[in-house]
Amino acid sequence: MSYILHIDSTTKVCSIALSKNDKLIQLIELDSDGLAHSEKLHLFIEECLEKANIKPSHLDAISVSKGPGSYTGLRIGVSAAKGLCYGLNIPLIAIDTLTAMAYSVAHDVEKDAVLIPMIDARRVEVFCSIHQSGEKIKEVHARILDKEPFDEITAEKVYYFGDGAGKAEEHLNSSWTYLSYPKTSAKNLVSIAWQKFIINDFEDVAYFEPSYHKNFNAGKPKRIF
Repeated sequence: MSYILHIDSTTKVCSIALSKNDKLIQLIELDSDGLAHSEKLHLFIEECLEKANIKPSHLDAISVSKGPGSYTGLRIGVSAAKGLCYGLNIPLIAIDTLTAMAYSVAHDVEKDAVLIPMIDARRVEVFCSIHQSGEKIKEVHARILDKEPFDEITAEKVYYFGDGAGKAEEHLNSSWTYLSYPKTSAKNLVSIAWQKFIINDFEDVAYFEPSYHKNFNAGKPKRIF
């Protein structure tokens, strides 16, 4: 039996979860108009453990959503995760935010559907990746919506979601489906974190940094499927 604490602070959602093996047992999160992570994150961690009657010393690992996302949010979340790992001498698990979002909806759609999780990157830009049949077809990248309108996607069933998806709608194929869920959430990390935990897929706590993906390239994408 292993307890893993999960942290997601990549967007305005401040989210903490606790799992036992691959099962979610506690979730505390706040979706705020402002970035409340500096005020709420550590309080949520304490509350999450207290509700589960778990002491910090009972934790076996920390998982953190590594980005892309808000620069400030990522710094706060990763710093908290690394501090816990150092203090408790437990491993750090890092999970790509967009992959976790895609994984959380894959069981709700057709097996061959294309999934495009999106995180707002300001103006007409989003951070996104492209997934199909459980595989990442295109890696995380920043995309300028009015210059790179996903012309490389020819699949019939396409779903897009995340806090950047709303502003993307006018630039996308009208036959594609917008999902109002999932938001970024620590609960999305649970299954992937457990898979990484059992094979000891851990980060070097001293050198780990978030994935900011700050460079924006507006070149024409290649046709990939």
